[in-house]
Amino acid sequence: MDSRIAGSLVLLAAVLWGTTGTAQALAPQGASPLAIGAMRLAVGGLSLLCFVLVRGTLSRTKSWPLGPTLIAAVSMALYQPLFFSAVASTGVAVGTVVAIGSAPILAGMLEYVFRGVKPGKRWWLATALAVAGCVLLLGHQGEVSINSLGLLMALGAGFSFAVYTLVSKGLLAQHRPEEVVAVVFSLSAVLLSPLLFFYDLSWLLEMRGWAVVLHLGLVATALAYLLFVRGLTGIPAAHAVTLSLAEPLTAALLGIFLVGEMLTLAAKFGIALLFLGLSLLTVRFRFLQQVNVPKK
Repeated sequence: MDSRIAGSLVLLAAVLWGTTGTAQALAPQGASPLAIGAMRLAVGGLSLLCFVLVRGTLSRTKSWPLGPTLIAAVSMALYQPLFFSAVASTGVAVGTVVAIGSAPILAGMLEYVFRGVKPGKRWWLATALAVAGCVLLLGHQGEVSINSLGLLMALGAGFSFAVYTLVSKGLLAQHRPEEVVAVVFSLSAVLLSPLLFFYDLSWLLEMRGWAVVLHLGLVATALAYLLFVRGLTGIPAAHAVTLSLAEPLTAALLGIFLVGEMLTLAAKFGIALLFLGLSLLTVRFRFLQQVNVPKK
């Protein structure tokens, strides 16, 4: 896949992920973030599985590598509780910055160690700008509270997303993108399903509760991750995770235009840095298409 198209698909996926905060804010009172996360994966995984079954694209002839498939599913299942627990322990600002900001760096390190793909200087610059932008953008969201356990869980969330991305890219070598997300998310939903027995789900009796779950499951999970994995076929895993930093940017813009939030000067500067970092990385794709000559 052309890297420009691939990068655009990943950016679009990140934009859809950026709607999750606004959607969860509209959930009925009493809806636990962990229960919402479990329902999100359940609806997303089931819809993706139905999608590939109806289309008849689920491979029956090619065997699925058990290890990588389980690692990808466990990584995605762990991301939800680790992220929400980190935010609860150390605050929205610190938890989100550490989780989202650490993921690109960890993805770059993992891809270099396990695949020998060394990130270029432009990627490092783009990632540094985007992460700095996240710090400034999210720094205005309440008081900063440092909690050691919360920081570890936030790093765990970033590591989980990085591992999911890297392992999924390996699965794409043998299976179609829609197959990968369907199988991985179905398994992730099964792994998280026990959480649903420990939380009050009465909020699902309200129409607004189902509207939130359906949006998160169908749009912000099934469609978003299908776009993300399709884009992953054309760019390195580290680049894809960096481009996913468009998620907090989208969330901030939605907060401004839909909720009427007022941003500080530092937050506005953070938005500018995020735009610059993401633009720098996508421009690199176009540049490579024009001047790079494959080495024989």
